Amino acid sequence: MKKVIGLLTAVGLMASPQVLAGTVTVSGSTSVAHVMEVLAENYQNVSNKNVEVQSTGSSAGIRAAKDGTSMIGMSSRNVKQSELSSDTKEIVIARDGIAAAVNNANPVKNLTQEQISKIYRGEIKNWSEVGGESRPIVVVTRENGSGTRGAFEEIMKLQRTINGHKVTAIIPTAQVGNGNGMIKTIVANNPYAIGYISLGSVDDSLRAIDVDGVAATDDNIAAGDYQIARPFIVLMDKNAPSTAQDFIEYIMSADGQGIVASEGYIRVQ
Repeated sequence: MKKVIGLLTAVGLMASPQVLAGTVTVSGSTSVAHVMEVLAENYQNVSNKNVEVQSTGSSAGIRAAKDGTSMIGMSSRNVKQSELSSDTKEIVIARDGIAAAVNNANPVKNLTQEQISKIYRGEIKNWSEVGGESRPIVVVTRENGSGTRGAFEEIMKLQRTINGHKVTAIIPTAQVGNGNGMIKTIVANNPYAIGYISLGSVDDSLRAIDVDGVAATDDNIAAGDYQIARPFIVLMDKNAPSTAQDFIEYIMSADGQGIVASEGYIRVQ
């Protein structure tokens, strides 16, 4: 388990960054938080400055950066122009794959993007339709507001338009897990489940399947061969305190990007 650096309380989130003098406040995507906590811990060791990280989801992190309740917001999906102010800066700090993950006991090793999309739409309902056992597929998805869910739906074309509004096409009977950890627990304990998680969160408790015959690896993502991938973005006001800007500079430095790579993500420089 990675050490969580000074989780913010609800009261802390309601305070402005200026009140938390000397502390860099970061909130948002649970996927980005996985590496951000490690970056924060290392930065604290070398700078003696405190960084507080909270997992609140990408949409909440974007709002927090925009309204100033956090100095830095985290998003694991592309940010819409309507979610930004003219003073908001976006910085891509890493790239990550989204793994389609199954239980270690599942014999299915490869699925196409089309098959995965059909599974999540409810058009493929049994593992026997894709080379597995004759068992119903248990579909597992992330909660609304999750950056991982937003990116997955966009990449896998799991959105439809109703009355001019985009809505999810994922079957309503899908089990919902809040965060990568819960998705991993559900899939690791159900041999007939499929879920999607940040590639950097994959461990021995479950298995990332190949997609279109391509393994979910850093090299394949960097080469553009593995298609289910997204950026890790931080957002900050152009007039943010120098302490927040210093932390971003550390993340983008050779040391910071080395940590990004060591945690299983793709460095951007």
